[in-house]
Amino acid sequence: MAARSETATAVQAPPAPARATPVVPAAAPAVPDLVLSRVFDAPPALVFRAWTDPALLARWLCCKDFTPLFAEADVRAGGAWRAGMRSPDGRDHISGGTYREVVPPARLAFTHAWEDAAGRLGHASLVTLTFADRPGGKTEMTFVQAGLASAESRASHTGGWNESFDRLVELLPKFA
Repeated sequence: MAARSETATAVQAPPAPARATPVVPAAAPAVPDLVLSRVFDAPPALVFRAWTDPALLARWLCCKDFTPLFAEADVRAGGAWRAGMRSPDGRDHISGGTYREVVPPARLAFTHAWEDAAGRLGHASLVTLTFADRPGGKTEMTFVQAGLASAESRASHTGGWNESFDRLVELLPKFA
């Protein structure tokens, strides 16, 4: 399956500011990697597509009680991605990064950083996902986020990613 370059918008995305690609620190992180594993009742190709199709990504990539706003994805090594969500208090939270590795439907790696109010990317971490085929048409997804800036950031990301994955569990049957 060839990588695709698509953009889908649930809500008009703010323009992407011109900026340099964030750099993931080369030194060993002071914070342990965040490692999460989930088994989804869907084949690897569908779970991979949920991560790479902006129309699908825009429906699940946000925390509990937040509203997903948009997702953009140029799914190829070196391509950019952005996604936004709105908190219950009305604040927008936008993250983005660059795809490092795209191997459908088995592996995906990208940088992840939060934008500040001026649209500048902050500290970048590296997210690596593997999608393993399991009996019964299931997928075991292993998620690793390396290079987080602090223990507080790791704890916050743990909660946020798990809440997003809970949304994905609910929506995957609708994506089939």
